[in-house]
Amino acid sequence: MVKHKVYCCLPKLFLCFCVSLLFIGCKSNIEPNTIIPFPQSVSYTGKTFETKVGSQFYTNLSGKEKDDLSEYLKASPLALQSTDAASSARISFDIVSTIGDTLTVDGGYSMSISNKNIKVEATSSAGIFYAVQSLLQLANIQDNGLVTFPTVDVVDYPRFEYRGMHLDVSRHFYSKEFIKKQLDAMARYKLNYFHWHLTDGAGWRLQIDRYPELTQKGAFRPYKTWKEWWKADRHYCDENDENAEGGYYTKDDVKEIVEYARQRHITVIPEIEMPAHSEEVTAIYPELSCTGIPYTTAEFCIGKEATFEFLQNVLLETIDMFPTEYIHIGGDEANKNTWKACKACQKRMKDEGLKDVDELQSYLIHRMQEFLQSQNKKMIGWDEILEGGLAPNSIVMSWRGEEGGIKAVQQGHEVIMTPGGYCYFDSYQDAPINEPEAIGGYTTLAKVYSYNPVPEEVKDKAHLIKGVQANLWTEYIPTPEHAEYMLYPRILALSEIAWTNPSNKSWDRFHEKALKEVDWLQANGYNTFDLKNEVGAREGSETPIDHLARGKKVIYNSAYSSQYPAGGDSALVDGYCGDWMYNDNRWQGFVKKYVDVVIDLGEVTPIKSIKTEFMQLAGPWLWMPTEVVYSVSMDGENFTELTKIETQTSPEYELLAFETYQWEGESEARYISVYAKRNEEKTGWLFLDEIIVR
Repeated sequence: MVKHKVYCCLPKLFLCFCVSLLFIGCKSNIEPNTIIPFPQSVSYTGKTFETKVGSQFYTNLSGKEKDDLSEYLKASPLALQSTDAASSARISFDIVSTIGDTLTVDGGYSMSISNKNIKVEATSSAGIFYAVQSLLQLANIQDNGLVTFPTVDVVDYPRFEYRGMHLDVSRHFYSKEFIKKQLDAMARYKLNYFHWHLTDGAGWRLQIDRYPELTQKGAFRPYKTWKEWWKADRHYCDENDENAEGGYYTKDDVKEIVEYARQRHITVIPEIEMPAHSEEVTAIYPELSCTGIPYTTAEFCIGKEATFEFLQNVLLETIDMFPTEYIHIGGDEANKNTWKACKACQKRMKDEGLKDVDELQSYLIHRMQEFLQSQNKKMIGWDEILEGGLAPNSIVMSWRGEEGGIKAVQQGHEVIMTPGGYCYFDSYQDAPINEPEAIGGYTTLAKVYSYNPVPEEVKDKAHLIKGVQANLWTEYIPTPEHAEYMLYPRILALSEIAWTNPSNKSWDRFHEKALKEVDWLQANGYNTFDLKNEVGAREGSETPIDHLARGKKVIYNSAYSSQYPAGGDSALVDGYCGDWMYNDNRWQGFVKKYVDVVIDLGEVTPIKSIKTEFMQLAGPWLWMPTEVVYSVSMDGENFTELTKIETQTSPEYELLAFETYQWEGESEARYISVYAKRNEEKTGWLFLDEIIVR
């Protein structure tokens, strides 16, 4: 038996840095293909353009747009100075009506760097700004103030309109300065939407004047981390409590962050959760719940008009703070049993002619969509908002795989793709034995980079895919250092998915550049994953193992879950072991069942070893079996037990663990039974990989 257990370890945070340092280039010779995300068209001529820090630039932008660009470039290490004399500047940024015959996409630009000058043209200020990001990545600044650029011609534009990053500040609160720091990085990689998850059961983070207790109490808890709060009584406390942990953003904070983002061509989208994930609201205002009792439910009561009055009042103040066209209302993971037992909800269903609680949730979603539309806003929600029928003009974020997004597109709705298997950055990014504790999942840089947000099923309606988003949920991420560690460098891969056309992508080119970009990020104060020392895939997960049961028939006396089928009926004997996490399509999952499978070897065969491995991880409810029994048979009906192996891993162990169950000896068999008994007290999942017979 072999067990590997994960212990939390985290590199130290690099020193804080000035915002201006965000744009210093590496002090090495400029090489081709050094821009992330990679441009649509780029050609290097092998020469160099030279200038000095503090050189002049000209732009035909005017008003606020000119001021924004001038302030931004002046604050960068290039320290470029604006001049109104076009003839005296060798660097120019100009708005034009068209660029060639085809470049009309908002955010597109052309950039030509010769050995004499730098010329940027775009049809919008956003295009100018993105050209600046490419230019700053190309810059090589010497200690003596000399700046060199490779000579290059670039024609560039974004693949998707929506290129997003989401941050959960409810589970753990992060400072205003931290938010701005991440906006700087978003700008560098041409991401343009910051989805701010401001409310959830773990804490309400947005000042609402009409309901001051939301932040006076709902923003604080007497537990330092989400895990401590979750395992305890999940109560909140007054902000003046000596043990209070948490925080919130004032309206002035929001104004500052929104303006900071605007200057970087980033739109901030607030999320106000409904109808679920609202424990903090129903604890403080229990009259908005079905029970009327604090700490009993996370769902709003849809049967009460007071719920709609509260939500509309909150949204009105939210709208005043955020000038965005979009408001996110959550809509996910509601415990609908609460509504089934509520007289007010049942009356609402009867009065409105609603056949089930799915339609009841849809009733709330429709009302909120109509309210937001009356305020000239568009509603975004997680893919559960499809249940019971979706209001028109709503935008779906597809997180439970791509199925919700495909369904929404087929119904004519716009979609933002953010499937958990590719876009959830709270998952492990390398071998968990070396990584800080995560909630689960295994999403490497390569896996993120491989994602294409346009499924084959809706290729003919690709225009309805607005874009793609990375999500960082923070249940297991208590510090800003840890948050950055999970974001970088995976956000680089997301940026290239969002910006670069698939035909221009190259993993080898991207990986080479990402290694250098990690050095840049670390030098500029970001705490990143150590990409150059990546462990990589688990042994046996990429190269097939030959053994006696490989390719043989497997008889399932207990069915595997359709959610985690791996390779289906052949998964346990396909020659491949599982990788580091259960969602890699190698591990097969059984939920609330015993594992009871029989392998038919086809003929009586001498055997000396039977081995398989199970996984445990408390966060997503994966547990070891209590015991594993191996038995053999000649006829498939009468079985003789070879061994019964009791599990050594404690069910109270919360981090990732693997345990190998192996029999060794001498026997003959045509049929081999593998029976794993689940833990009756931990009624979650059993996951196993290859059954290796020798």
